[in-house]
Amino acid sequence: MPRDRVGTAAQTQEEKTATSVGSGYRGRMTARGTLSSFAVATAFFTRIPVTTPACRAERLADAAWAFPLVGAGIGGVAAFAFLLVQLLGLGDWPAAILALLASVILTGALHEDGFADTADGLIGGHDRDERLAIMRDSRHGTFGVVAIVLSVLLRAAALARIGEAVYAGLALIAAHAASRSALPFAMRALEPARADGLGAVAGPPRTPLAIVALAIGLLVTLAALGPTRGAIAFGLAGAAMSALGKLAHRCIGGYTGDVLGAFQQIGEIVVLLTAAAR
Repeated sequence: MPRDRVGTAAQTQEEKTATSVGSGYRGRMTARGTLSSFAVATAFFTRIPVTTPACRAERLADAAWAFPLVGAGIGGVAAFAFLLVQLLGLGDWPAAILALLASVILTGALHEDGFADTADGLIGGHDRDERLAIMRDSRHGTFGVVAIVLSVLLRAAALARIGEAVYAGLALIAAHAASRSALPFAMRALEPARADGLGAVAGPPRTPLAIVALAIGLLVTLAALGPTRGAIAFGLAGAAMSALGKLAHRCIGGYTGDVLGAFQQIGEIVVLLTAAAR
């Protein structure tokens, strides 16, 4: 999973001031700061060019509240692709595959890459150091390839089973929002596995921001899938990501950027499968 999606521009005067006075900058939620945080999340999760001096890896934790909103936007793009293909009369499976392709292009396969690296490292490695070395290698092994294939097949099968364009679109929005809303809590619950990785640079998000992110993800999921199915989907996704978190803690002592990508993929898969269940 790329670790430099957020730029490394020089500190702004506000950030320099915050460094000298402690957490004052982190504590302010002005309109400018809100837009800046949203830009940071957009720059990290998508390939949309965002030019702002606030796009720093160190600011990622402050942008945690925006993770599910950016996710909902990504899901909306995928939903539009699904609807367009359906209107062209190409069928459910082509619509599902091209909707996934749209999200992959928009995100630069950020999370798929992380999922593959995590599978290679956690399954293929024999000890902590070897697992981390495998995960840092840009090449994908057998377990990584299998993980990507399974992810694409499961998500495409769920969308094809749903079939109906509006509900499939809502499921995509819910899946992308919910799967990213839990990432701030994962960044708080787990320690960074590397001293020089994304987690160490970004730091843990503040608890209020993590709660806001989770609340936004839950509300989007409930609105998109309905109260009952939405609550079930959100709960199952959380349980699956929690299980992966425990595995990552046991195998590598915490999380990396790749593990965050795996969290997102697991969450998206579970929400889509739940939405498709009859």
